[in-house]
Amino acid sequence: MSELFSIENKIYALSGATGTLGGSIAKYLVENGAKVLLLGRSLDKLEEKCKELNAIASNSSHLFVLDVMDEKQLAELKDTIVSKFERLDGLVNLAGGNIPGATLKPDQTIYDIELGDTQKVVDINLFGTVIPTIVLSEIMAKQGFGSIVNISSMAAKQTISRVLGYSMAKAGVDIFTKWMANELASKFSDKIRVNAIAPGFFIGNQNRRLLTNEDGSFTDRGEKIITNTPMGRFGDASELNGMVHYLLSDASSFVTGTIYDIDGGFSSFSGV
Repeated sequence: MSELFSIENKIYALSGATGTLGGSIAKYLVENGAKVLLLGRSLDKLEEKCKELNAIASNSSHLFVLDVMDEKQLAELKDTIVSKFERLDGLVNLAGGNIPGATLKPDQTIYDIELGDTQKVVDINLFGTVIPTIVLSEIMAKQGFGSIVNISSMAAKQTISRVLGYSMAKAGVDIFTKWMANELASKFSDKIRVNAIAPGFFIGNQNRRLLTNEDGSFTDRGEKIITNTPMGRFGDASELNGMVHYLLSDASSFVTGTIYDIDGGFSSFSGV
């Protein structure tokens, strides 16, 4: 059983690993014996996260400063991974998020939305997954194995008010996950898998003020979410780790093209 789930000495590339959810996943992977390659634009944040991870296990993390939507930079990274590490066991696409201009205020309508900001949100959440997947999965296609985990959302499955761009992007991630799962397994190897997790509602730096007030109480939006979540609470970042572990490990060797809800039951409840 331990061998089936083992991720020891595996090499995983992670974008967005300096955020709340990505940081938790990176730490968990290192604690379980994996090596992580952290991809991002902020050298300061990457250095801070690498220092934290290498304190857990020496030489367990390496940083690469790049833009995950820059195909040329990713192609250079691909060559570096092959020459330095000789393989890539997995990729977790965690880059994403939302920005204020693409989030409608409660008293606004669709005609008040900032289309430029909305397009930026679609780009980072959709193409911030599409581009690194296409570029780095070529390593897996040549070596004949690997696991890719994308990040979807509850916003991809049903209407979540105020976040049009984010919803469209995550819906795109869902179909891209299924499309790439078919492409890689049918044309290259049945040992290459592509899946996604769809987190429910977790409080991070980007959404804290949307869901909680300064005194820690829930906003109206936060209350609605809790009311419609059978478990009656927000998720903790650590509660994503088990599913990511499963999807990266050989325990999920016959699983591909699937999106897993991690949402406290939110997607199963009609509100009645």
